[in-house]
Amino acid sequence: MSPVPTEDAYDRIRMRQWSRGRARSAGVDRRDLLKLVAAASASVPLASVAAPARAADRLPGVVKPLPPELFTLRGTNAETKFAALRDTGLLTPADRFFVRNHTATPRIDRADWKLTVWGDGLRGGPVDFTYADLRRLPSVTRTAFVECAGNGRSFFTSQQGQAVSGTAWTLGAIGTARWRGVRLSDVLRRAGIGRHAVDVLPRGLDAEVVTDGVNLGRVRRPLPVAKALDDVLLAYEMNGKPLPPDHGYPVRVVVPSWVGIANIKWVGDIEVSAEPLLTPWNTGLYRLFGPGYPPEGSAPLTRQTLKSAFELAPGASFPAHRRALLTGRSWSGGAQVRAVEVSTDGGAHWRAGRLRDEPRAGSWVRWTADWVPRERGPAVLLARATDRSGRTQPVATAHNTQGYLFDAVVRHQVTVV
Repeated sequence: MSPVPTEDAYDRIRMRQWSRGRARSAGVDRRDLLKLVAAASASVPLASVAAPARAADRLPGVVKPLPPELFTLRGTNAETKFAALRDTGLLTPADRFFVRNHTATPRIDRADWKLTVWGDGLRGGPVDFTYADLRRLPSVTRTAFVECAGNGRSFFTSQQGQAVSGTAWTLGAIGTARWRGVRLSDVLRRAGIGRHAVDVLPRGLDAEVVTDGVNLGRVRRPLPVAKALDDVLLAYEMNGKPLPPDHGYPVRVVVPSWVGIANIKWVGDIEVSAEPLLTPWNTGLYRLFGPGYPPEGSAPLTRQTLKSAFELAPGASFPAHRRALLTGRSWSGGAQVRAVEVSTDGGAHWRAGRLRDEPRAGSWVRWTADWVPRERGPAVLLARATDRSGRTQPVATAHNTQGYLFDAVVRHQVTVV
């Protein structure tokens, strides 16, 4: 196969093709895509940055229980409360893993399920794979986080005073699991991917998404061939067990280090295309719009950014003059986390946290820090990570209208009593 562009080069190429109308719209009218872009360029205040939409232990369209001590409910989604991770290990248990649904979790019988690989990027016609076919292929296991591109979105408003649109996530739209499955590259090669292929488009089996009267179709987002043939999995297990329904059963895509929308759940078909593909999820959605970006937006989002979170409830209290053990997690889509610093006085002073895990690409690290509070009253805890590329979390994140990729240090308010 001829050389394929790197991720950065692919992004630049796709932005030029999109702005010049040289990419094919996969399943939705180009005029509707342009409407999405126009809407995405306007900031809309978040409906809520603090309170859940519903205080119940169930959410329509989600199968698993969502007890209020573990989750905050947000529309069709459920955000993990970071305090609920304190007594877990490196891996996020399935019952605490966040849920990001565009519609509702479908109930699929794996005996009736099949994966169809098709498109003009193949050397021949469509090829079907049953669940048993995938299980007969060589398996691989990877520990990787899946994180919504909007994780941390609410802090654009609460910390930076900026209007953004979308679900008001704090930091719990992330989970790390041990995924087992087959390499997407093995499936594509068995299906006969050709040298002329440029995009690979997985599509989910959940219901079609309708926004403002426009049917956007089923959730789908193209991957460059370079990424599809690299480290992408078609996963059928999560933490040693079959995928739960809410997390993609029977088979989902896992794209290490990339934004969550690339990790298509309930995958049913994969188009292999000889020309660039456009969908709502790489045009009006999952690009950066706003000051400093072109009218058509940035290149489609790929890698996740750098973040840190305390395993604490908002407004947690600590007794004065007693030693407290602060715990948290840090992660980066760009490189392994190298160091974490903690401040207990609002950023006036910083000290190194102790890493509890060996840093690995695509995963998070747990860390701890001791603290003996001296003065009663409100206090602000901060944590900032540095990864092995040399990048450190900034004080503020550049604004974009849809609130993606927030990476600034988060101010965690607590009280000393």
